[in-house]
Amino acid sequence: MRKPAVSGTVVRTSNMLGLLFLVAVVAAGCSTLNTLGAMLGSQVTFTQPQLQHSLDRNFPKQYDKLGGLVSLRLTNPTLSIPYDSTRLRLDFDVGLSAMGSSSLATTGHFALSSGLRFDMGTRGLHLQDPVIEAVDVPALGGVMNGTSRELLNAWLSDYAREEPVYRLDSSLLDRISARRIESTRIERGVIVVNLDE
Repeated sequence: MRKPAVSGTVVRTSNMLGLLFLVAVVAAGCSTLNTLGAMLGSQVTFTQPQLQHSLDRNFPKQYDKLGGLVSLRLTNPTLSIPYDSTRLRLDFDVGLSAMGSSSLATTGHFALSSGLRFDMGTRGLHLQDPVIEAVDVPALGGVMNGTSRELLNAWLSDYAREEPVYRLDSSLLDRISARRIESTRIERGVIVVNLDE
């Protein structure tokens, strides 16, 4: 009795499974590189998508002042790194409420520019010398009043001091553990972290 010819099918299925496995391994490797940053000699570089992904996970943010009588809600952070600049740019949608109002709907947006610094305490990259570049709040005639601007500046100061824009991965810190981070700069559209020799 003749056996069915299935060996070709088995080989093709085996090859297909092997190819799928290889694609999965390569994709996982690329994902790891995107998370960790690229290390070359005495530098580690980070790209806009890496920082954007970190911001997306950590927003929205709400900041209350005067026992909640005035509130600021920041959503939809959008980060860009102009190729010809030494500062990154962050744009946010902003919602304001005052005197117990429960509405924190988006009322406008603002943009800031900033350098970056590394903080060993948080193991992250923080805003350095952030400057508000533009504010557009139509409900307030297109600009913020003194209280709103004070609230925004207070939040920005706290955020720059306490929260990283991007936290370095533990495995990257393990790879550079014997070296000290000397400086952080922004150049040619990427963030460059310089390590000592």
